[in-house]
Amino acid sequence: MSNTTGERFERAVSIMARLRAPGGCPWDREQTFDSIKPYTLEETYEVLEAIDNRDWEELTGELGDLLLQVLFYAQMGKEEGNFSIDEVLDRLSNKLVDRHPHVFGNVKAETSSDVLRNWQALKAEEKKKRLEAGGGESQKAESKPESVLTGVSSGIPSLLEAFKLSSRAAHVGFDWPNLDGLFEKLHEETEELRENLREFPAPGPQPHWRGTATSGRQKIPQKLRDRLEEEVGDLFFVLVNIARYLSLDPESALKKTNRKFKRRFQWMEEQLWASGRGPQQASMEELESLWQQSKQQEKSGR
Repeated sequence: MSNTTGERFERAVSIMARLRAPGGCPWDREQTFDSIKPYTLEETYEVLEAIDNRDWEELTGELGDLLLQVLFYAQMGKEEGNFSIDEVLDRLSNKLVDRHPHVFGNVKAETSSDVLRNWQALKAEEKKKRLEAGGGESQKAESKPESVLTGVSSGIPSLLEAFKLSSRAAHVGFDWPNLDGLFEKLHEETEELRENLREFPAPGPQPHWRGTATSGRQKIPQKLRDRLEEEVGDLFFVLVNIARYLSLDPESALKKTNRKFKRRFQWMEEQLWASGRGPQQASMEELESLWQQSKQQEKSGR
């Protein structure tokens, strides 16, 4: 049995290599970078859920599952001759040392704001060196300054992307002067959505549960659909900025609301099942009454 942290890590690396080797696990051997990506996202969210639940035993396992993703990618990179876990660890350690000169060097940073300013400056310097190493690209970089939004991946969840984009813009002064301005913007975007809804074909937007003989999406002009999508997107963006202004994580906030909704709705279902029915057999008035009861019983149980 491994004793040191290093020995434990090497054991995990060797197990991953064995699983991918001839005679290893057929499923593991079939995987590619692209096929593993969805698992990486899933495992990340499971880590976040364990943290939200303060379930430390569960978090230990989820962090192991997340580390497995890193080992998987590194093993595939080694097999293809592109990189190995050694390069991953070296890059990480060097980056941590280089970007913390206030710890490993002589730079002073008394507050977290100082650290963030130094961090951004160091990242910009690293990017400049990479461009210069690329030869011709450095000339292009000198003629066109880098956008403050460069580096925000479009592959991350949209709420997080909106949070990062608006945070970057805020760092250079493009931000609302106060929270009231954000609420005014929220009202403005809501009114723009309502204005566009006036063009919605009769009888107007209907709940999808009101099934008809021609069930499915209501037919609306594509141009109107595009405008509605844009306005709803604008509403989301303002809400993300309200969360950012309050130093809240919008992704985490919505996740918690999703769990709350799930918990309350399932409580309603249990009440109906006890009487031999399901939500489909209950009226909207009864469902609303049960919903209010679910909220009350949660409050009384706290």
